[in-house]
Amino acid sequence: MRISTTVMLTDETIVPARLASALEERGFGGLYLPEHTHIPVSRRTPAPMGGPAPADGREVPLLPRPYGRTLDPMVALAAAATVTERLALGTSVTLVAQHDPIVLAKQIATLDRMCGGRFTLGVGFGWNVEEAADHNVTWRRRRDLVRERIALMRALWAPVPTAYEGEFGSVRASLAHPKPVRPGGPRLLVGGAAGPTLFAHVAEYADGWLPIGGSGLKDALTPLHDAWRSAGRSGAPAVVPAYVLPSPGKLRHYRDLGAEEVLLQLPSGTEPEVLRTLDDYARYL
Repeated sequence: MRISTTVMLTDETIVPARLASALEERGFGGLYLPEHTHIPVSRRTPAPMGGPAPADGREVPLLPRPYGRTLDPMVALAAAATVTERLALGTSVTLVAQHDPIVLAKQIATLDRMCGGRFTLGVGFGWNVEEAADHNVTWRRRRDLVRERIALMRALWAPVPTAYEGEFGSVRASLAHPKPVRPGGPRLLVGGAAGPTLFAHVAEYADGWLPIGGSGLKDALTPLHDAWRSAGRSGAPAVVPAYVLPSPGKLRHYRDLGAEEVLLQLPSGTEPEVLRTLDDYARYL
């Protein structure tokens, strides 16, 4: 089981290149970065980590400071790619609905080429209604939108010019280079809470599931595998628990359940703070 990391990098934290070098030097498997384009101050969406829910029309409290200061993950990972040779790079997650898929396809393929095929695309549907609304995302249709945008990007990644026509967008058969190193696109993991809708998406167009933590993971594996087989997929989906605060027992549990990788959560902190945490986490390698 590969031991990788995830962290909210901001303009106030350790810089991506320094973190990536430190991870590779210590033998960690990878670096995955989340995404928020912006965080509207006026917000009624409750925080994903819990806290008070909106009531009586009142707004919920502001999110922790790093949420509104996150670096663009593609740019940050490009910096990481230039100073590493083995470290896996990925997103945890990319909010695909908030992007122009033609531009995003180019960014992903370029980054994957820069790092020699080490990139994993973590895909998320989002939780912040106000953030998505500023991107003109219709909330109840966001899953359909993401599904279609993945298909459009794969048309651009195809080895020959391939057209795609969908409900939300289309692309003509086009010359679109570079291509990702792996035919069809990089490894793709879908993030989200366990359930039949999420598992249907994983089985249809992904390589695996990126759950937040591992609560209920054991019980979720059977319906995940059932959905996978029902979609006619061979083998088994990858399972990569993310944002994990490690302990020996927890990591052993994930390994025994067949997780091929786990993303340990690093603090969104300064260089000394993050490096101290890496040295502490190194015992799990």
